[in-house]
Amino acid sequence: MPVKLPSLFILAILLAMNNAVPRPPVSCAAPEVHSAVPDSVLKVALLQLPSRPDQDWNLDKGDEFCRRAKELDADIALFPEMVNIGYTSVDFDEPGAMDKWKSMAISKDSEFIRHFCLLAAELDMAIVITYLEKTDDLPKNSASLINRHGDIVMTYSKVHTVDPFPMETAVQPGIDFYVAPLDTRIGEVKVGIMTCYDREFPESARILMLNGAEIILTPNACGLDTLRLIQFRVRAWENAVVTAMTNYARTEDDGLNGHSCAFSADGKHIIVAGENEGVFIAEVDMKAVREYRGWS
Repeated sequence: MPVKLPSLFILAILLAMNNAVPRPPVSCAAPEVHSAVPDSVLKVALLQLPSRPDQDWNLDKGDEFCRRAKELDADIALFPEMVNIGYTSVDFDEPGAMDKWKSMAISKDSEFIRHFCLLAAELDMAIVITYLEKTDDLPKNSASLINRHGDIVMTYSKVHTVDPFPMETAVQPGIDFYVAPLDTRIGEVKVGIMTCYDREFPESARILMLNGAEIILTPNACGLDTLRLIQFRVRAWENAVVTAMTNYARTEDDGLNGHSCAFSADGKHIIVAGENEGVFIAEVDMKAVREYRGWS
């Protein structure tokens, strides 16, 4: 028959065992300072700006937010969708609306894009800049990945346009999902981009993963409710990639509500921001990501 020891007796034994464990000597010297961030941690800044239709204002605000991101040691700064126009539209029922819409588009060699190329080089920080891109036909909803040396290494145009929205039917969709190697402070990282509505289709993230993406950056412009946040988290988990998304802050009753977010390759929460404007940092341990994926 098992012997039942009194609880106080068991406690005494545990305390004795704990005291028997060798402990390092206590030092009164100041502790050695170590960096809290490992060398394998990539820092992605989610630039949660308010939405404005003024391109000059967006350039100045974007510059300010990029500089704030650099102060937080960011490696990549991610803008929300079509930031040059603040994801604003025109009244397509008015005469000349399409001409006005096309006039809002800019080219990759425009002053707006050149500004952020120069800024990326100045700050030694990659930037994903988004814009309504001018073409010979309908404009495109585009995002360019600028490396920390100021070079555009990839431009992606939104594939899944939202047909019920007039401004979305007034852009020509992209044709594929691309991945580019990005030189960063911690070494090369494989980056893919998908935009807003793209994330609602499992194929978008899956194609990017199959093309070698380790992290998927997602400019966004919509109301992010619980289901959409869960959906984005699942995109990370089902593909074993990191997902990071920047949305516009809540400013008016326009349906935009912040909640920029990032999730790890195992589907765990990294960050979900609130509704107010700000720069939010997602810290991604790329060594852990690669070990999880079996790449180490």
